[in-house]
Amino acid sequence: MKKIVILISGRGSNMQALLEADLPCTIAAVISNRADAAGLDVAKARGIATAVVAHKDYPDRASFDAALQREIDTFTPDFVVLAGFMRILTDAFVIHYLGRLVNIHPSLLPAYTGTHTHERALADGVKIHGCSVHFVTPELDGGPIIIQAAVPVMRNDTAATLSARVLHEEHRIYPQALRWLCRKQVWLDEHGKVASDRLEQPGAALVSPGLS
Repeated sequence: MKKIVILISGRGSNMQALLEADLPCTIAAVISNRADAAGLDVAKARGIATAVVAHKDYPDRASFDAALQREIDTFTPDFVVLAGFMRILTDAFVIHYLGRLVNIHPSLLPAYTGTHTHERALADGVKIHGCSVHFVTPELDGGPIIIQAAVPVMRNDTAATLSARVLHEEHRIYPQALRWLCRKQVWLDEHGKVASDRLEQPGAALVSPGLS
């Protein structure tokens, strides 16, 4: 059975969605860069190993990433899963786990990389927003996309209401992506593209505002 290590920085709502999803893999550990991350207690309550590698204990990103990598590798994971891990990782770290490092981002990539995605979507007046699970590459939020979910942007949305709608979809698609990965149904091929043995499923288009 495949093993995963989850990295968090805070409450870990996506981590909790993964823990509750009955994934076909072993969650070997949850690691945080913050000792006060609430998600650590959630993981401990489920009997999952936890560890803290505090970024403030290291003089630069490279030394922190090297220490984090050493800690992760003690668990020999097949995949490393970023679930609200609020650190920009060095190229060396990313390349070490290339094809095994995944992230969830609150936008329909390649739109709105980086932070404050909901505020930027509202400012631009887009009508459809969403979230993406992708392989991590050295380009920030630029890795190959595994799965996406789209939501309508409502007329009276705030960043908070839009964020909540997107987060609901994050909790649905992140477990799905991990199921595919752990079952070897999705992978990063030799050309750096997402390959899959999944049949594409045609579905209804999301139109927002709705057609009359």
